[in-house]
Amino acid sequence: MADPGILAVIGAQWGDEGKGKIVDLLAARVDGVARFSGGHNAGHTVRIGELKYALHLIPSGIIHPGARCFLGPGLVIDPGALLREMEGLQEQGIEFGSRMVISSRAALILPTHQGLDHAREAARGKSKIGTTGRGIGPAYEDVASRRGLRAWMLTRPESLQEEAEKLMRAHNEELARLYGADPFVIDEAVGRLLRAAEKLGPFVHEVGSEIRGLLNSGGKLLLEGAQGVLLDPIWGTYPFVTSSSCLPAAGAATLGIPGHRIGPVLGVMKAYTTRVGAGPFPTEDFGPEGEELAKRGAEFGTTTGRPRRCGWFDAVAARHAVEVAGIDAIALTKIDVLDSFDEIRIAVDYEDERGRRIGSLPADTAMLEHLKPCYETMPGWKNPTESLRDPADLDPAARAYISRLEELLGVPVALLSTGPRRAETMVLGQSAVAARLRELLDQGPDQVY
Repeated sequence: MADPGILAVIGAQWGDEGKGKIVDLLAARVDGVARFSGGHNAGHTVRIGELKYALHLIPSGIIHPGARCFLGPGLVIDPGALLREMEGLQEQGIEFGSRMVISSRAALILPTHQGLDHAREAARGKSKIGTTGRGIGPAYEDVASRRGLRAWMLTRPESLQEEAEKLMRAHNEELARLYGADPFVIDEAVGRLLRAAEKLGPFVHEVGSEIRGLLNSGGKLLLEGAQGVLLDPIWGTYPFVTSSSCLPAAGAATLGIPGHRIGPVLGVMKAYTTRVGAGPFPTEDFGPEGEELAKRGAEFGTTTGRPRRCGWFDAVAARHAVEVAGIDAIALTKIDVLDSFDEIRIAVDYEDERGRRIGSLPADTAMLEHLKPCYETMPGWKNPTESLRDPADLDPAARAYISRLEELLGVPVALLSTGPRRAETMVLGQSAVAARLRELLDQGPDQVY
C-alpha cells in the first residue's frame, strides 16, 4: 500500500526539466527530502525573489530550514565538490547544522575517477557520449566491481587513506597504460581527501534507518530525482545515458524503503524538449524556432553551463517515461517560453525510412537516430503566460495545448510553472495528485502559491 507520507518528484525527459523549483515548492511542508541517485553531474536551480541557488548534490529542500536533507546510499559523492557546494550555500545564508545527512553507504568519487572519465571520453573520438567529466561513471563502475570507497570511511581516516591509495594506484596504472595520461600525485590527492573528511565526517549516518523512523512516526518525505527517465541506463537512450537509475523504484530500493510504500509520482516535464550532450533527439529543431526556444528558455546546464539542444515536445518519449516510471501526474514547466510562437508542434509518433508509423521508443539507439517525428500542429496563444498564477487567466489556446498533452500522455497536468520563481506556479485540475499538491502548498481549490 502506498504511503501517504511519500511523494516522488522525478525528471521525465532528458533532465533539466525544472525539478529544483518543484522540489523547493513542495519542501516547505515536508519533514525530509532525499536525493537517491547520481552525483554532482546533476544540477538544480532554485530562485527565490532575486536570489538564485545552484544545487548539484544537496537536495533542493536545504533552502527550507524545517526540512532534513538526505544524500542517499545510491549517490556517488565527490567530497571536495560537496564541501564547495556547502560553502557556497553558507555564503548565501543557508545554515546546515544537523539538517544534512550523508549516507554511510554512498560511494566516493576520487580525482582519478575524473581523470579516467576525461581520458575515456577523449578516446571515443567522434563517438563521445557527452559525459560531464565528473567521474560519475567510473565511480559507479568501482561500486559494481566491489572495490569502491564508501562514505563511512570519511569517519575512519586510516581506512580512507589505505583504500584511497590502493584504488588510486590502480587508476593511475590504467591511465598510463591504456591512455598514455599522466598519473595523479597520490599523496596530494589523499591529503585533500582527508581534510575534506574532517569536515564531512560529522554528517555521515545510516540514512535508511533515519528515513524509516521519520515515516513510521508520521513524517512526510519527498524523493528528489536527478536527471530524467530518458537518461536511465535501462529505459533511456542507451548508451547516451547516466550511470544510475532515474526511476522512483530505484529511490525505494536505494533508500531502504519497501517499493509498495512509494506514494504519488510527479513527473516534471518542460512544455517543449531539451537535451544536453550527445545522443538521439528526434524533435531537435536546428532552425530559428529551436534558437528561439533556447533564447527564451535560457537553456544552459546548471552544472556544466553547456548550451542545451532544443526542440518540440516529444509525446512518444514522454509517454514512455510515464509508463516505465509509473508517473501519476505531470508538473509542466516553462509554458511561458512558448508564448511567442504562432504555431506549436507536438511529436505524436515517429516514422521510419519506409514510412511506417512507430508509437514507442525503440531500444535500438541507432534506429532512433533515423526516425522522423510525426508532428501535430496546434495554434499558439500569443498572449503572455509568464508569471500567471490563476488557471482562469490562461489563454484558451494554452489550455487546449495542456489538454492535448494530457490526452497523449494519459495522466493529468497537476502543476503548471509559468516562470522560475515560487509564486509563478499554479495547481491544475481536480485529480488526486492535484489535491495532494494543494495540501502541501497550503492552497484552496482556486488558490495559488
